[in-house]
Amino acid sequence: MRFTLRQLAYFVAAGETGSVTQASERVSISQPSISAAIHHLEREFGLQLFIRHHAQGLSLTPAGVRFLQAAKDVLQSAHGLYDIASEATSSISGPINIGTFSTFAPLLMPELCNSFRADHPRVEMNVSEGSEASLLEKLRRARIDLALTYEQYVTPDIEFEPLATLPTYVLVPAGHELARHGSIRLEQLEGEPFVLLDLPLSREYFLSLFSQAGIAPNIVAHTANAETLRAYVGSGFGVSLMTARPLSKIAVNGTALEYVQLEGDYPPMILGMAWLKELRETRVMEAFKAHCRERISDESLPGMAPLMPR
Repeated sequence: MRFTLRQLAYFVAAGETGSVTQASERVSISQPSISAAIHHLEREFGLQLFIRHHAQGLSLTPAGVRFLQAAKDVLQSAHGLYDIASEATSSISGPINIGTFSTFAPLLMPELCNSFRADHPRVEMNVSEGSEASLLEKLRRARIDLALTYEQYVTPDIEFEPLATLPTYVLVPAGHELARHGSIRLEQLEGEPFVLLDLPLSREYFLSLFSQAGIAPNIVAHTANAETLRAYVGSGFGVSLMTARPLSKIAVNGTALEYVQLEGDYPPMILGMAWLKELRETRVMEAFKAHCRERISDESLPGMAPLMPR
């Protein structure tokens, strides 16, 4: 056999991203190494795997599409060797790719990953983040093994296990008149300058709450970054709605924030674990899921403030 699993992994990265540059970033290796691996595989098997588009990346040939699936099957089988070793040695080892929703990635993941690695030092962890929509797509393309995300919009091909319930709250600047209220009706935000968390699916969720209340938000800013949103609000530029509740009520620009309970019968966001139903579960994945169950609940959310009493 005159090719390596590493070369297959580089090819898979290029095939899934459609770009040598993005593949290089994904596997943290130089672009020439990615190109060399692809050329070697094409020579070894006598196949053209990609069509090269000048300045527009790569696209798989029909043979390349079939080769990509076969390469992913080989890599998955190779990873299964770690399960055999884990069973023989009673220790958990091997790789795991975890995706997490970007708004709570800096809150949950540092403590969660550090404690898991302390328990299982032989596990090779690779953590990425993104929007809810991008995480679902990564699951379907087997780019990640498991995602920590919200239940909304999960499709039938995805298995979801709930861990905690996060009700939506109103985010206001400290000293704002609304901060003096114990709770707020959504109707009280009518006309207030509003900063929208503009991420796929999250955007639709927050706008649906306004629609349910029969009012339209007065949107003055859109941002896909939760910390930018908090800075806007802390500076008094507007108010917002959020579900993740950072322990710190100080925005990155040093301004102070307050969390106010949202009144009304609005659906909460359910935080949990998602994985592709057809994906074979490894012992590392089983161990990480068990770790999440132990660490994440309504009573215990790493990096987040406790739920506000209703």
